[in-house]
Amino acid sequence: MAYDTAITPVRYSPDLEQLEADEAETLAGLTDSLRKISETTYADSGHAMRGVHAKCHGLLAGEMTVVDKLPESLRQGLFARPGRYQVILRLSTIPGDILPDKVSTPRGLALKVIGVEGARLPGSETATTQDFVLVNGPAFSAPNAKKFLGSLKMLAKTTDKMEGVKVVTSAITQGVEKVVEALGGKSSTLMTLGGHPETHILGETFYSQVPLRFGDYVAKISLAPVSPALTALTGAKLDLSERPDGLRETVSLYFAANTGEWELRTQLCTDLETMPIEDASVVWPEDRSPYVTVARITVRPQPAWDETRQKFLDDSLSFSPWHGIAAHQPLGSVMRARKLSYEMSATLRANLNGSPIIEPTSLDDFDR
Repeated sequence: MAYDTAITPVRYSPDLEQLEADEAETLAGLTDSLRKISETTYADSGHAMRGVHAKCHGLLAGEMTVVDKLPESLRQGLFARPGRYQVILRLSTIPGDILPDKVSTPRGLALKVIGVEGARLPGSETATTQDFVLVNGPAFSAPNAKKFLGSLKMLAKTTDKMEGVKVVTSAITQGVEKVVEALGGKSSTLMTLGGHPETHILGETFYSQVPLRFGDYVAKISLAPVSPALTALTGAKLDLSERPDGLRETVSLYFAANTGEWELRTQLCTDLETMPIEDASVVWPEDRSPYVTVARITVRPQPAWDETRQKFLDDSLSFSPWHGIAAHQPLGSVMRARKLSYEMSATLRANLNGSPIIEPTSLDDFDR
């Protein structure tokens, strides 16, 4: 959508964030729950995986081009000037255990931009990457880290439970979700439990869901498919009943012969009442501030799933919104919680698997 020059974005200030009184206790609980998930899956398989988004459906290399002649409020941070960057994309689904795809849960897309200059966020001082961690829904499933802890504890309890039960539960929750949607609603809880529609992952639009600093301002980020071959897949139904890795297969089939193009878009915060920083469950109204394109990403035909490359990279890469420059500092309690918990998860995987975490400096690292 074209930029509206009448928009007056909220200026970033550290006092936009409000820490909760018991936030340290909440963060410790989140980190502990993620550790339990990873330790459970490691005990079962002998291989440490991510506490969430464990199952990868595609690893892709591409190029991102920053849009030229952006208005001043969008010429911020990574997007301050036109340029081209190498990128890595990882497609995934939420659970921390590896399930057949008919247990259909929300999808994720993690984007790593390589060769980004600027003052760094704490913990990523030696890197030159900028990560955006995205999910296919415009708002987070919980308003804050404390509420999210309850959901994560539920996921931790269901990790390593009988696969057959999860399949049946997914079928039931998908049915209930259809009823909810028919009544004009959508339940993030049902979708997390396996009620996500069985659709093509490449047709999805992905969102940061929670805000981040956007240079002088504050914003949310989205990544939307724009090439006709991708937009044709939006809402396209998939039969995953007999295809445990059906999403991975469809991604591989697509990129065997097709190019994919996306737009990276930003939604500036213009009103703290309707676009809160600390309540991640609120969908920021697009009629007040639409998502506007700041960059375009192109992924050309390639193997989307290669066992050797996957083994090296899915173990060696980590994605976190705290991998990046200070101009894109994550904001709000959910984002603050991610810093410690993601660091713990990456360190645990590296130690258990004997595979050090790397931050790539070029796509040459990706092609090992």
